[in-house]
Amino acid sequence: MNETQASQLPVYAGNDLGAVWCSSATAFRLWAPTACSAALHRFATGTDAEPEAADLGTLAMQRSEGGTWYLELAGDLAGQYYPYELQVPDGTSTVTADPYAHAAGAGGTRSMVLNQAAAVPDGWQKDERPAIPAHARSVWEVHVADFTADPASGVPQAYRGKFMGFTVDGTTLNGDGVHPTGLNYLKRLGVTHVQLQPIFDFATVDEVSGEDYNWGYDPLNYNLPEGSYATDAFHGEVRVRECRAMVQALHSAGLGVVMDVVYNHTYYSYSWLERTVPGYWNRRWENGSLTNGSGCGCDLASERTMVRKYLVDSCVYWAKEYHIDGFRFDLMALHDVDTMNAIRAALDALPGGEDILMYGEPWQGGSTRMEHGAIPANKQAAGLLDSRIGFFCDNTRDAIKGGVFNAGSAGYINGDMHCGYQVLHSIPAWRGGQADFMPQAPGQVVQYVSAHDNYTLWDKLKCVARRGDYAAPDADLLAQNRMAAGIYLTCQGLPFMQGGEEFARTKHGDHNTYRGPLELNRLDWTRAAQLEELVQYYHGLLEIRKAYPELSGMAGDTEPCILSLPGWLIGFVPERQGESLPGRLAVYYNPERTRQWAALPAGSWRYLCDGTRAAAEPFGPACRNAIELAPVSVTILKVE
Repeated sequence: MNETQASQLPVYAGNDLGAVWCSSATAFRLWAPTACSAALHRFATGTDAEPEAADLGTLAMQRSEGGTWYLELAGDLAGQYYPYELQVPDGTSTVTADPYAHAAGAGGTRSMVLNQAAAVPDGWQKDERPAIPAHARSVWEVHVADFTADPASGVPQAYRGKFMGFTVDGTTLNGDGVHPTGLNYLKRLGVTHVQLQPIFDFATVDEVSGEDYNWGYDPLNYNLPEGSYATDAFHGEVRVRECRAMVQALHSAGLGVVMDVVYNHTYYSYSWLERTVPGYWNRRWENGSLTNGSGCGCDLASERTMVRKYLVDSCVYWAKEYHIDGFRFDLMALHDVDTMNAIRAALDALPGGEDILMYGEPWQGGSTRMEHGAIPANKQAAGLLDSRIGFFCDNTRDAIKGGVFNAGSAGYINGDMHCGYQVLHSIPAWRGGQADFMPQAPGQVVQYVSAHDNYTLWDKLKCVARRGDYAAPDADLLAQNRMAAGIYLTCQGLPFMQGGEEFARTKHGDHNTYRGPLELNRLDWTRAAQLEELVQYYHGLLEIRKAYPELSGMAGDTEPCILSLPGWLIGFVPERQGESLPGRLAVYYNPERTRQWAALPAGSWRYLCDGTRAAAEPFGPACRNAIELAPVSVTILKVE
C-alpha cells in the first residue's frame, strides 16, 4: 500500500476501539477498512490446552463508520477470549488478536474481554501519582525480572522476577535485617522515578514456563501487561491486577513509574496490526520492501493517521488505567515530530498530565522512509518538539566515560581529558548549540552515563583500564565511577542511571545481554551490600540535587557561570534567576590522578561533596580563597 492509497482510507476518530465491556453487554469495534468481511470468534479460555476449553462460536460483524466493523453482544462477557477473523479482497482470510485488547490469555494470541473494575488491587481507587518537583527528578532504570530474581533478595520465591516482587517491602539481604533490597532499597536510595524496561506483552518469552529471558523490545500486544511477569499467565485479569499493584506499591513509596515503550516496530512483520489492514501499518521503500530503521524490519509508520492515533491512544490508556508517570520512547527518532507532540498534548489534557514525563532515544537503528514530509524526532528537531519532550544525550555520556562502540576508548574521567571541552557544554545541557542541536530547555536533555544498552558503567571502566577481573572493586576505578556520577548529577537536565550503577554493577564484560541469562542480568544484592559506600555516595548526590534546585536548571535558573581554572580542571557556579550575587554552590571537576589546587570565589565555603562523601548538609572545615581537590573527583561546596 503506497502513500496515496493509505491516505485515501477512511479514518475513525472514536475512543471505543477494542472490546468495551459493561455488565449487560460488550461492544466490539475493529478498524479494518480493507476487509470484505469480519467475524468474532469466542472461546472460554485463552488456549485450547486449559481445562474447560470450549469453542463458543463465531458471529459475523457489521460494517460501520470510519472503516470499522462492529458487534454488540448482550450479557456479561468478562473473562471470555476472542480473536477476529478477516477476509480480504484477494479471497484470503486471516485470524488476528485485537490490536486494542486490554487483556489476553497465555501467549497473547487470544484477546480477553476485561472488566477493568475487577482487575484492580485493593485501594487502587486511592492511588495517586506522587508530586515530584521538576528539579528533584531522577530516573533509575530496571528490568522487572532483574529487580528481585536474586535468591538473596529476601523476596518470596513466588514473587521473584514478577510484578509482585515490587510490592514486598522491608526486605533485606538474605533476611539479615541490615542491608536493604528491592523496594526497601529503592526507598532509601533517593531516586524519584523507576523506569521499567518493557512491561507490555512481548513475544519471545514463554509466559507459562518463564524459562526464557528477554529485555522485552519485541512487542506483541501494546496495551496489556507481559504475562511472564504475572503469577498466573492464563487468566488475563491477573496480569492486569498485578501490574497495577506494582505501580501502586511504587507510588506508595513516593516513586514515579516510567514505562519503556517500543512503538517504533513490532516483533512480527505480520503483526496483529498488519493483519487487520495489510500494507498500512509498516513503512516501506518505494519498491514495496519493508524499511529497517529499527533493525527489526518492521517499522511502524507513525506519520499515518491511524498509526498516530494508535500511539496516542495507547499512551493515554496506560496513563489513565495504570497511572503511569512517564514514557521512555525506544528509538524515538523513528517517530515523527507531529506524533510525539500529539502524544504530549493528549497526556497534558489528562488530570495532572502535564507532570507526566516524556523522553526517548533520539536516534535510529538503520534507515527508514517517512511520508508526507514528516520530520524525525531526533536531536536536530529539538526546537520543533514540545520543550517537555526530552532525549538521551549520548554526547554527555561519551564525553564523560568514552564512546560506547569502542570498548577501549576513554573519556574525561579515565584518560582522555580533551573530552573536557564536551563536558563544559554538558553542564548547561548543551543549550549553546555546539553539537548540531539546541535544546529549548535543560529538561529536554537526559544526562546519563549508563543504560541497559552497551557496557555497564563499571564494565566500561574496566575495559578502558584493560582489567579482566570485573568483580574486583579497584580503588581507582571506584573513584572514576564516583566522578562520572558526580558530573552528570551536577549537570543541568534530567539525570538517569541504569539500576545497579550505584554499586558498580557488572555483567562481566558482556555488552549485550538482551537474551540473558537471568543470572548475568539480575541485580546482585550481595554486591550492593559490599559496595554500600558507593551506594551512599550516590544517595548523597541525589539529596544534593533535591536540596539545590539551581543544579537542574529546571527552576528558571540561568546557565552556570564557568570559573577560570588551569589545565583540565573545570569549575562552575550554578546561578539562580533574579539574583545578582554569585550562586551559593561551587562545583569542581578534577580528572587528574594527582591532587590539584583551585581558586575559590569570595566567601567561606564548606563541603557538600569531597569526592568520596556526599551529603545535602555541609560538612568539614570552612575553606577560603583556594581548595585542594582530590584526584579524579567532583567537589561540591556551599557558601556559608
